[in-house]
Order: sequence, then structure tokens, then C-alpha cells
Amino acid sequence: MRPHIIIRYIGLIFLFNSFFLFVSLLISLYNNDSGIFPLLYSSIIAFIFGIFPLIYVPTPKDITTKEGFLIVVLSWLFTCLLGMVPYVIWGGEFTFTNAWFESVSGFTTTGSTILVDIEVLPRGLLFWRSATHWIGGIGIIIFALVVLPNIGHIRAILIKNEFSSLAQHNFIQNTKQVLRVLVIVYLGLTLLETIALRLAGMSLFDAVCHSFGTIATGGFSTKNLSIAHYNSPTIDIIVIIFMFLSGIHFGLLFYTVIGNKYNVFRSGVVKFYFFSTLIGVLLVTLNLYFNNYFSFFGSLRYAAFQLVSLSTTTGFANADSSIWPSFSIMLLLFFTLQCACAGSTAGGIKVDRIFILLKALKIQVKKFHHPNAVMVLKVDNKSVNPEAVNNAILYIVLYILIVFISALLLTALGVDTLSAFSGSAATMGNVGPGFNMVYSLGSYSAIPMAGKWILSANMLLGRLEIYALVSLLYYRSWR
Repeated sequence: MRPHIIIRYIGLIFLFNSFFLFVSLLISLYNNDSGIFPLLYSSIIAFIFGIFPLIYVPTPKDITTKEGFLIVVLSWLFTCLLGMVPYVIWGGEFTFTNAWFESVSGFTTTGSTILVDIEVLPRGLLFWRSATHWIGGIGIIIFALVVLPNIGHIRAILIKNEFSSLAQHNFIQNTKQVLRVLVIVYLGLTLLETIALRLAGMSLFDAVCHSFGTIATGGFSTKNLSIAHYNSPTIDIIVIIFMFLSGIHFGLLFYTVIGNKYNVFRSGVVKFYFFSTLIGVLLVTLNLYFNNYFSFFGSLRYAAFQLVSLSTTTGFANADSSIWPSFSIMLLLFFTLQCACAGSTAGGIKVDRIFILLKALKIQVKKFHHPNAVMVLKVDNKSVNPEAVNNAILYIVLYILIVFISALLLTALGVDTLSAFSGSAATMGNVGPGFNMVYSLGSYSAIPMAGKWILSANMLLGRLEIYALVSLLYYRSWR
């Protein structure tokens, strides 16, 4: 293990973050707001800690898999520490714990906030808050890899540790091309949504910030009432479309646009994602309509937005879903756990694992009637080896266990059951809002301080898919 190599790459991440801090500073300078000095000091700190390792540590010819793993995990942890610096300096509602929670929530694209009054923040700080989503959405490592020297094996090791294993097999290109695909899709979707929201009536600043939150499936808004502030069906539709697209494997989106036969229309996982979301929306719509909450089209509008928002782990809101019927709340909780596709910016268990689980259950039922039959689980006509199936099922069990344990700890701190469970599920899945105390138009400000640290750990566990962060505790594996 070579600590100086790890420090060099973490420095590169700091330097990358310093650029966005500097842009945030320029916005504060333009508006002459109270974010100038917090962002100035933070950008200087990020630049200094970023530039020195690059100057004094030579570019390595190779890195080991363990070094790549530590680079990824420590980059996330130190980036979250850096992200909280402007919040702490600015003050207001940002205690040390609150600043850490907000920073982790931003970079992991969770979108849970401790802020009661978001609109009191200076514009520069609002932009930085949204930028943390955009930086973390596709992965801080991915952006850094774009500017790394063209050393294929280093890129391959880092991208392997950054990406979900479920996402990796869906790419049919080499590492350099994978990076190009990811960045093109990410930038393209961000630009298209910004233009669409601007044409729909948002200011350019709000359009950029909400595009950052949508494409990263994050959910930080510049308004206290989130998307509900605009009360615009047009804006709702635009955001729904881009939330849904951002929940699809980016590689498949790219292949679809360029006319490759391997596209979203041939993917069994994407079909399952689409139809499960459609059925969920229709069920919630009917439940709201027959319980006289809204007109039919009003029910459809709010049901579609809230369910797509939660299922893609975006977390924007256009209504207070915590007062909806229990049936709707239970469906929303299910989609909070399932979420969208691997290879997207979404978190959660992911549709891919649920899809594999259902196919495994189907095979198991068939084997009960035909015990001697040899059956192979396939996804898109490709065999899935038994180890991958077991890993998917084990991950689902471990995921739900962590949600349960963290919810149990929150109830021990005095949090009510629904708030504890939905908050744990929402942070573990990087979704954002839950119900009751942590409802869609509210915040996590009322959660006890210890609870915020528990939920922050959930966010990191969910973003790094559990094993990466847990493995960091095994010091012997570092050697």
C-alpha cells in the first residue's frame, strides 16, 4: 500500500471540487451576497490541498486494486468533509452535524435536507449545494478519470471500484469509451433539461440548479416547497420525463440514441422498470381519485410526479404525500426501496436486483414441480451465473436489514415508527424525503443529532453499495 499515491488522487478530486467552489464564489460575487467569504476560503482550502499532492507526488505507472478501492472510498469521505466547509463558515442552521448531513446528502445525491428555510441561503451557496449533487451524481471518480493521463489499466481499476457490478456488464465498450458515453449522456441530459425548464418559465439560475438535481437524481431545490413552488403542470411534466430518463442505464440511453441494437427497447430490466412504474402510478392515481383527494387528472399529475421522484431516488416534490391514503404511502415506500436501474445515477436496491430475484423465484417454483430440470437464469438472453444471483439476493437481504436496524436505532432516539422507517429507507436509497417528520415538503431538522449521523452513514452505505464502505473497517485488507 502506497499512501502517497492515494493522497495524489484524492488531491485531484479536491482540485476538481475547487473549480465548482470557484464558480459558486463568482455567483456570490455577482450577487454580492453573504456567501462570498465562506466560498472564497473553501475554494482556497480545496485548491491548496488539491494542488500540492499533484506537484510533489509523481504520476504512478500503476496502482493496485486495493489502492484503487481506497482511492474511491476515501475520495467520497474527504469530499463530503470538504463540502461541509462553506456551510460551517456561513453558519445559520448549519451546525457541524447539520453541515455534515447536508454535504453527505448532496454528494450522495440523497437530497435530504436539514434546512427549514432554504431560500435564506445566498445564491452562491445554493449553487454549491446543487453542484454537490451534480458532482456526486455520476461519481466524483468518473469526472476525475476524464482528466487523468491515458493509462488504461489505472482507469479500469478505478472505474471498477466506483461502478456497481450490475452496471459494468451492460457496457460493451472499453474503459475510455465508457467514460465518454457517461459524460456525453450526463452533460446532454443536463443541457436539455436546463433549456426545457428555462422555456417553461424558470429563471436560468433555478433551471440549472434543478437540472443538476434531476439528472443526478438528487432533489435539492432552491425553493422551500421544491417543485410545488412553481405550481406548473408543464414544469412537472418536464421534470418527470428527465427523472425517468435519469433512472435508466446511461449506456443503454446512449446506444438507443446512436441506433445500436442493444437499446432500451430490448432490455428486460428497462421494460420491468417502465411497467412497474406505470402500474404504480395508475394504482396511486386511482387511490387518490376514489378517496376524493384530487380530480382524476390532478390525481394522475401528483401520483406520477411523486412516484417517479421516489422510484428514481430524485426526491423532488410537488405535493405533500404524507397526508395521502395508507395504500398510496405503502406503494411509495415500496418504490423507495426498489428504485431505478443500475448504471444510472439512482440509488436504492435497484430494479436489476429485483428483476433477478423475481426470475430466481420463478425458477425455484418450477424446480419444485420439476426437481431434476436444469434451468439457467437469463437476463436479455444472457446467462447470469449462480454467484451473481446469490450476490443480488444477499445484497437485498443485507440492504433491508440495515434499513431495519437504522430505523430501530431512530425509534430508540424517540422518532416515531413511520418517520424512522421511511427516513432510513429514504437515506439508504439516496431518495431524500420520507413521511411524517421527514415528509416531502419538509426537512430532517427535527431528527435528533445522533439520528442525523446514523442517516448520514446510511447515505454513504447506499451510495457505495454497502460492501465498499464496510470493507474499509477491515484494516488487514488494506495491506
